[in-house]
Amino acid sequence: MLNDPLANALSMIKNAETRGKGSCNIQPSSKLIGGVLNVLKEKGYIGEFEYIEDGKAGIFQVHLIGNINKCGVIKPRYPVKRDDLERWESRYLPAQDFGLLILTTTKGIISHKEAKKHGIGGKVLAFIY
Repeated sequence: MLNDPLANALSMIKNAETRGKGSCNIQPSSKLIGGVLNVLKEKGYIGEFEYIEDGKAGIFQVHLIGNINKCGVIKPRYPVKRDDLERWESRYLPAQDFGLLILTTTKGIISHKEAKKHGIGGKVLAFIY
């Protein structure tokens, strides 16, 4: 039984990266997973990804480039104010300016660096480095 599709997707990506695979398939797909994958692609952690319709929930095929050391979901999804982003960085990332926190905000799913630039907060979803 699948309780958290985002946690399952990130663990599939991490496991495929540690095994040295070139790609992995993530199913079921969702808009949330697609948004997180888009942020990871923009920041250079994964290569291209594509959505494949299978008549059910769909599949994301992700091409891996070997840039992920660790990734995971932060549960529960804590609300984060714009002034508290540095505290969350120090809690989940190993060093300053190393890795990303992924947040869901009113501007969509973005990284914590973009949230600082826009001056907004949101709910913290995941971390990656």
